Amino acid sequence: MRSLKADFFNYLREFGSYDKRSMFGGTGIFINNAMYAILTDQSIFLRGGEGLDQQLTALDCNKFKHIKRSTTAVVNYYDVTQLFLYNKELCGELVKKSITVSQKEKAYKQSGHNKRLRDLPNMRLTLERMVKKAGVPDVNCFMSLGAAEVYRKVRNSHGKDLDVKLLWMFAGAMDGCHWTLLKEDRKQGLLEAIEG
Repeated sequence: MRSLKADFFNYLREFGSYDKRSMFGGTGIFINNAMYAILTDQSIFLRGGEGLDQQLTALDCNKFKHIKRSTTAVVNYYDVTQLFLYNKELCGELVKKSITVSQKEKAYKQSGHNKRLRDLPNMRLTLERMVKKAGVPDVNCFMSLGAAEVYRKVRNSHGKDLDVKLLWMFAGAMDGCHWTLLKEDRKQGLLEAIEG
């Protein structure tokens, strides 16, 4: 006899190809790197979000609880096992909504709209304040200006005696790496850009 978990894996193929990874003591199901479901041996949980939370709560779907040693984490995934077993049509609609919500949230997180400057590599609160004071209000502006222009703006507002390391830190933040990993030709190009 096949397990419930195997049946659900098979069922999810209807909604597109997916990846699976160990998550929260179960298996996380992902489409385009956006996680929308958790499977355990006995239960199936769908990710909530937007209006889906209210709909799943109204259907008496309980939230997933991950118990780890002395702590319990309640995450925004809802048990749809009974719907899967007894109302596949409604379950299918919920799966589609969950996929849509998870992909939207993933795209939003990657867009930079919800990131703060201090969340970027090399950045911290003091640098975020310095950059904002120089007239660079957010991550999108920071990224569109480029490291050399942000450095110039900070130098204009904070004085000429800035360490060039700050330029490397801005460039690393934009490249998504620690500033010490910048290649020499990249550094040279940045130096030429701030002098030009």
